[in-house]
Amino acid sequence: HFQFHRVGKRTVKTLVSATLVAFVYGLLGHNPCFACIGAVYGMGSTFRGGLQSGGNRFLGTVIGGLFAIPFYWLTNLNDWPIPNWVWYALGLFCVLYVSQLFGALGAIQPGTVVFFVVLATVTPDRYISYTLARIFDTLIGVLVSLGINKLFPSAKEVAELNRRAAEALEAAEDAEDTPPIPDCPCCCGSRGWRWSR
Repeated sequence: HFQFHRVGKRTVKTLVSATLVAFVYGLLGHNPCFACIGAVYGMGSTFRGGLQSGGNRFLGTVIGGLFAIPFYWLTNLNDWPIPNWVWYALGLFCVLYVSQLFGALGAIQPGTVVFFVVLATVTPDRYISYTLARIFDTLIGVLVSLGINKLFPSAKEVAELNRRAAEALEAAEDAEDTPPIPDCPCCCGSRGWRWSR
């Protein structure tokens, strides 16, 4: 059943990130769509989570976009007697296979979306500039969210940092309590033991 939930820190950070991106892009007169999408993907519950999801989004956009450019030419700008569905299938295979080579299964979906959107909806006069702009905008959005996530870590990350700091402090105190190494009783006069010849 329907139930109201409190607005969490991740929601607030996502709103701030996407709004900041939209504001800056508006000042520059650019469409913020893909940068805002990148900002949403780049905002994980932790910095590492955002790095993974945002990284997959960016890598998928790069892979899909780089394959979209030559396959756009094959499907839209040549007169070869090969049906477009053949190129679509071959291009899709390339996106899938290269994503798997990178071990980035999370990049497959955004990569294939970019690939098919470019091939099927973009006009011939702008398919290259559109693809490159989409890659760049995605990177900007992801980086903004990662920066905000780094500046304002989650409660889980703060707890982990505090735990590590306490462990480091305890280790330093233990080192101070360790008795010093006595002077060598032999003729060398140095600290610690050394075989004399």
